[in-house]
Amino acid sequence: MNQSNRLLITGASGFTGQHACNHFLQAGFEITAVTRHNTFRNDQIQVEHCDLTDRLAVRDLIKKTKPQYLLHLAGQNHVGQSWEDPVASLQSNSMSTAYLIETLRQENAACKIVVVGSALQFDPTNLSTLTHPYSLSKTLQVLIAQAWAVLYDMHIVIAKPSNLIGPGLSNGVCSIFARKIVDMEDNQIEKVLEVNNLNVQRDFIDVRDAVSAYEILLTKGKPGEVYEIASGESRSLGDIIHEFKALTTIDFKTKSQLINQVEQQVKIIPLKLMNLGWKPTIPLESSLMDILNFYRKNKPV
Repeated sequence: MNQSNRLLITGASGFTGQHACNHFLQAGFEITAVTRHNTFRNDQIQVEHCDLTDRLAVRDLIKKTKPQYLLHLAGQNHVGQSWEDPVASLQSNSMSTAYLIETLRQENAACKIVVVGSALQFDPTNLSTLTHPYSLSKTLQVLIAQAWAVLYDMHIVIAKPSNLIGPGLSNGVCSIFARKIVDMEDNQIEKVLEVNNLNVQRDFIDVRDAVSAYEILLTKGKPGEVYEIASGESRSLGDIIHEFKALTTIDFKTKSQLINQVEQQVKIIPLKLMNLGWKPTIPLESSLMDILNFYRKNKPV
């Protein structure tokens, strides 16, 4: 067993987690996939079930798997759910991170760790920018990770991806659009796509490009640093819909509640990550086509 290549991936059954498992398996890592529920199957990967909000369970997991690398993807990622149960979001996103990195400090402080934050984090020096409990939980997660890097000299790197898109089950806006378009193609719903605001601006990056960035950060990232992962391009939801229209044979209409509201462009240039040798490789059109084809092949029964 190659101990220097042993990677623990939390949240392995999720949208990003499944792509991460495939990527790191091809990259030659020995992977342990961690899931909370018995929903993940891969004959080439060891699977462990663990509630990461249970400190003793986390200790047993680390003692058993002895990782040399940790990619921490698990957590509660739904803004609406964070309003309903803010404490659960804090436990899932903040405390699970604390349990993982503290156990690793005790068992193998040399473990290289990437903690995946969120574009929805807020500036903790300005509470007026806090908009929901999810943002609080992800900001605290990052502060905890950075604090352990400083206080205990641990190799912990923070990844901050923008809006991840790509094939697979996802609740992201591009996947929502794609599912509706596929339903239109099958004549299951009216050929109308309703959007609150066509002018909303976002940075979209393919999940597979993000996962390749996580590998670079595991091996080359500077401890305590936050690395943006983004395409560097600002696109409106209207732009996304225009791209989708070019990828389907159906003619659908778009309805927007806010027609004239102007949104500021989002400019995220991931310079620190690019200086490590990373750059996005999957064009937006390819990502959107892959999403459409995924839902065309995986229609609900």
